[in-house]
Amino acid sequence: HGSPTGRIEGFTNVKELYAKIAEVFGISPTEILFCTLNTHKVDMQKLLGGQIGLEDFIFAHVRGETKEVEVTKTEDALGLTITDNGAGYAFIKRIKEGSIINRLQTVCVGDSIEAINDHTIVGCRHYEVARMLRELPRAQPFTLRLVQPKKAFDMIGQRTRSSKAPGEGSVASGKETLRLRAQGPATLEEGPSPSEEEAARRVDDLLESYMGIRDGELASTMVAAAKASPGVAQLARGLDSVLGEFAFPQEFVAEVWAAVCHPGGGQE
Repeated sequence: HGSPTGRIEGFTNVKELYAKIAEVFGISPTEILFCTLNTHKVDMQKLLGGQIGLEDFIFAHVRGETKEVEVTKTEDALGLTITDNGAGYAFIKRIKEGSIINRLQTVCVGDSIEAINDHTIVGCRHYEVARMLRELPRAQPFTLRLVQPKKAFDMIGQRTRSSKAPGEGSVASGKETLRLRAQGPATLEEGPSPSEEEAARRVDDLLESYMGIRDGELASTMVAAAKASPGVAQLARGLDSVLGEFAFPQEFVAEVWAAVCHPGGGQE
C-alpha cells in the first residue's frame, strides 16, 4: 500500500511468513488478508500460495472496511469460488457472471468471508467454507460478514478476474522456487515443468467445477499423486490416505486421473 519494502527471513511455512511480514511492518498478522506476487493489485492470478520464486516480490493486502450483506439463496450454487490464505482467512477468488452473488454489487473479488449468519469462520479452510455455503437452505436469507482489502493507489477492486495487463508482473520469478510446507522445513526445488503446470491448471479447474474452490497447491499435490498411481482405484486410495477430509466423489477422481494421465482424451 505504498509503504517502503522490507526484508523478511526465518520462515518455513505460510503462517510464519505472515507473522514475519507483520513483524517487519509493525502490524498484527491477523491484519493480512492475503498476499500477491509481483503486483499490488487484487489479482487472483497472482496469489501467493505454497511456492515463491526466488525473484518474486510479495505484496501484502491488509484489512479494510467490514460490511454485511444479506443473501437469499434462490439456486443451489451461489456463484462463488473460495480460496484461503493458508493462515486462517477464506476469501472470494471468483464471482461467476450472472450468478446470485454477481447481482450483489457490494460483494467483490478479494473480500474475506469473516462470518456466515454471525457464525465466525475465521480459521476454517476454503473447502469447509464452500461446504457451509452449499449446505445453506434455499429461499432462506442468510448474512455474510465480509472484510474488503484496503485499497492501494485506488487501482484495485475488480469484480471479475482481470486479464493480464502488458508488462504486469515484470519481475520474473526464477526457475527455482521456495516451497512452503504445513509441516517440516521449507525446501528449495526446481520449478514445475510446463506439462506439470498445465496438468495442475486442469485439476484446479476441476476443483472449481466440483467444489467451488481453487487451490493451486492442492491441484499440484493431486497431479503428483495421479502420476504415481497406475490407475483410478489406486489414485482414489492414495487421495483418501492423504486428503481424506475432502471426501472426493469417485467421478471426480476419475476426471482428475483423465486430466493428468490422458489429457485431451475422450470421456466414456
